[in-house]
Amino acid sequence: MSATLPHGLHAFLGDTEWEGAEIAPLVGDASFRRYFRLRMGDRSAMLMHAPPPEEDPKPFLHVADWLTANGMRGPEIYLQDADAGWVLTEDFGDHRVREWIDDHPDDEHDIYAGAIEALVKLHTLPPGPFPPYDMATYLREVDLFTEWYCPAAGLNVDQKGWTAAWREVLEPLLSRQDPGVTVLRDYHAENIMLLEPGKLGGEQGLIDFQDALVGHPAYDLVSLLQDARRDVSEQLEHDMLCRYRAAADPGEHFEADYARLGAQRNAKIVGIFTRLYKRDGKSRYLAMIPRVWRAMERDLAHPVAAPLAAWFAANIPADLRENGGGEIT
Repeated sequence: MSATLPHGLHAFLGDTEWEGAEIAPLVGDASFRRYFRLRMGDRSAMLMHAPPPEEDPKPFLHVADWLTANGMRGPEIYLQDADAGWVLTEDFGDHRVREWIDDHPDDEHDIYAGAIEALVKLHTLPPGPFPPYDMATYLREVDLFTEWYCPAAGLNVDQKGWTAAWREVLEPLLSRQDPGVTVLRDYHAENIMLLEPGKLGGEQGLIDFQDALVGHPAYDLVSLLQDARRDVSEQLEHDMLCRYRAAADPGEHFEADYARLGAQRNAKIVGIFTRLYKRDGKSRYLAMIPRVWRAMERDLAHPVAAPLAAWFAANIPADLRENGGGEIT
């Protein structure tokens, strides 16, 4: 085993059937979590190390159990020691939606249609036993924009007006997320696995859902169709929203709420990606900000986002807006 493997791995595997397995590290995400693939003969498993105090795997286990119990396709949990940050799960393989579509662009429409069908199924279920996506949470998230992006861009902005604009824009949708649906919160092409690659309409697996809340059905659609990590054409976005509306009948305010939550999520992501660079030294996320910014500008153009559009006009210089957020130093 490599010396880079986390301390305590042998103790976790102990006398289980996976002791002595070949272990290969995998590329991680934007967190402190680390991932490894275990191989034992023709079998494999995924090992997640989410070490406290930076990480806590209990929410992941909680959501995974709920998804499985309700017929959704999260990974099976083989072994866990949550207090020490260890989780051993089913291996969904290497075929993420992102890379598969890059290599097989003709499959894009059908794969996204499958992802929409999974959301329709999720949204028919009673909301899970998770915290609410309430106004305080929405506001805390969008404040990442003014806390991280604005100083990095050299801007001194109207924080009071920022909060007031968001309250005005988001307040109308709160009643439409009661009782709400389970919101996975990071439902996009890098967190959906193709379990039957090459089979159109094949089963798709869910990962990275530990932050699930109960909120509005439009949120995960924004995550999927205004993806921060890959370009989704406006035509595909439109087609998939039509597909969702035809299957789920979300009501007359759905398009407006989609724009509200698109602006909210994209503002948050600009803040998060700036933080990943400024605080954590992860510069690769900077290249994604212009894509997120373009989607945010489309959301701000919707009439229901007028208070936010006015704030941006007064606080963010036009040259930065036209240049996808400008340069972050």
